[in-house]
Amino acid sequence: MLDALKDELLSQVNAAADLSALDEVRVSALGKKGRITGFMKELGALTPDERKERGQALNALKDEIAAAIDARKADLAAAHLKARLEAERVDVTLPVRPETEGRIHPISQTMDEMIAIFAEMGFSVAEGPDIEDDFHNFTALNFPPGHPARDMHDTFYLPDSGDKKMLLRTHTSPVQVRTMLNNKPPIRIVAPGRTYRSDYDMTHTPMFHQIEGLVIDEATNMGHLKGCLVEFCRAFFDVDDLPLRFRPSFFPFTEPSAEVDIGCSRKGGELKLGNYGDWLEILGCGMVHPNVLEACGIDSTRYQGFAFGMGVERVAMLKYGIPDLRTFFEADLRWLKHYGFASLDIPNIAHGLTR
Repeated sequence: MLDALKDELLSQVNAAADLSALDEVRVSALGKKGRITGFMKELGALTPDERKERGQALNALKDEIAAAIDARKADLAAAHLKARLEAERVDVTLPVRPETEGRIHPISQTMDEMIAIFAEMGFSVAEGPDIEDDFHNFTALNFPPGHPARDMHDTFYLPDSGDKKMLLRTHTSPVQVRTMLNNKPPIRIVAPGRTYRSDYDMTHTPMFHQIEGLVIDEATNMGHLKGCLVEFCRAFFDVDDLPLRFRPSFFPFTEPSAEVDIGCSRKGGELKLGNYGDWLEILGCGMVHPNVLEACGIDSTRYQGFAFGMGVERVAMLKYGIPDLRTFFEADLRWLKHYGFASLDIPNIAHGLTR
């Protein structure tokens, strides 16, 4: 009788067309009211010898049916998965939908490029607050009260905070001051960040970005400054023979001071960078003024160094051919799609700064 039951149940297992039908077979055979379970409940009415023999046979049948159900279940699951894969096939060669692509703003990309170059020269990044006091923004940088150089900065002043005159920083030089006040030489930093001046036209905006550099030690001289900027400009603009010219200038916080020009051509109304005989000013620099060192608690008879600064937007416009400074801040997605960078365009000296 058990052999006939085994053949019947195995036939039902093999005939199950899906997992639902297979589960019905399992319940009918092994469930609480299943046929094999019913036989197991009858063992109590048998003699000990009959119970032993009958119990072994029922356990063997139960194990065989359970194994058959598990094997059939695996086959049905594999067939179901194969059918889904065939029906839900996706063409992975299709391009990503362009409307979902984000773009890195040219300012962020340019700042990362500049930091990557200076990092190779041993500079670290320093940051400071956008809201400054008069001491850090002017006085410590050799701008005494009433000094005419203050008129060069169209400053956004804020309501006074106690005995301090507060303002939006007009340059990132206060970061240099804070670094010198809080650290002992040697110092080698770059300070990128937002700055603010009250001006607005094709080449000026009320908020813009600068990056400044500072080196302070016992031996740095003007020659080191020149070498640093020559290497930076040639790497940033990717022109190996880009000529640089240093012109005497004036800044309250450096002495001597210089404006730096790079070689270019303006023929036909088109600007090209290189050794073409014409010049374009891009940044200011100089040896840190002894008064600045002393204001920051550094002995100017022992230490000296250089500083430089440039506008991030200005060099980005030159490198990437962006004609109007104001478009950087107009949040035009069409503009960003054209001038922006892909998320994987990560600046790297070894593999190239840009795509």
